[in-house]
Amino acid sequence: MLMRKNDMLYLNAPEDAVAAVMWIDPPVLSPRCRVNEAIERIRQVGLPDAGLNSCFVVSEEGVLLGLVGLRTLLLTRGGVRLETVMTYPFATLQPEDDREVAAQLMERYDLPELPVVDAGNHLVGVVTAADAMTVLQAEATEDMEVMAAMTPSEEPYFESSIFRLFRSRVVWLMLLMLSATVTGGIISHFEDALAAQVVLTAFIPMLMDTGGNCGSQSSVMVIRGLSLGEIHFSDWGRVLWREIRVSGLCAAALAAVNFFRLILLSGVNFSVAATVSLTLIATVVLSDLVGGLLPLGAKRLGFDPAVMASPLITTIVDALSLLIYFQMASWLLAL
Repeated sequence: MLMRKNDMLYLNAPEDAVAAVMWIDPPVLSPRCRVNEAIERIRQVGLPDAGLNSCFVVSEEGVLLGLVGLRTLLLTRGGVRLETVMTYPFATLQPEDDREVAAQLMERYDLPELPVVDAGNHLVGVVTAADAMTVLQAEATEDMEVMAAMTPSEEPYFESSIFRLFRSRVVWLMLLMLSATVTGGIISHFEDALAAQVVLTAFIPMLMDTGGNCGSQSSVMVIRGLSLGEIHFSDWGRVLWREIRVSGLCAAALAAVNFFRLILLSGVNFSVAATVSLTLIATVVLSDLVGGLLPLGAKRLGFDPAVMASPLITTIVDALSLLIYFQMASWLLAL
């Protein structure tokens, strides 16, 4: 009977390690074994998992030599030895690898399973596509909870106690509430400027919301790329240049629409409209860069990039938006 490896040798394996999700005792065959013998052996012992599509060819010492798909066995003459039809796997895993790596490799190479080997290339287990789907679902759920400023929970919603739900939310809410006092302090610092140009107050929510939205958009795209293995920390320069161009185009479009809206519909003077629109350009570009680069920095430091998503980035961007706004107003309106 197939058992999980963490029930035996890897009993204390971390939950996020491949050893925690892999299966042991995959079907193994000798390279000298003939196709008809391999098929007979599979009939006798069966397949340990319905999602398994390959048998693994190993040496007498258990070293992984290659794999043979079930389709290949059925379409090959019975007298052919496995060593002549086996192929080497596109990728292998080690028990201590992050389980998310398994899901990424399977998606990248479109593989139904991945062999797990130790440092000596001895076959110790296999991860199937079903295991990978479970991992992806768990990781996606965790990322959504972190991005929503909640402590990750493995319990279903209706099975979680009210106190458990309260505890998973209140800490982040408390931290974000306290961090929001920074924006309040900035507004208080520029209270005299607002008193001189009261109209500026009306545009603060629009600037802060737009900046937060831009930062959230770029962070979600980068976090998705990191999760899928499409983006690495070494790509920060490419991410920076790409986001500069995207944010520049977005900023120009938003500022143009906003400028004409203020002049034609809101009735503010040219200086105020220019101040708000120029601030919008700087805010959009800066917010986009912050949202794109912070998750990369978090990944580099070993933190979950999802922590740098919407709530935290919004708080940072709000403060930056206000600083840019009041600085721009002091230059253009001589406050």
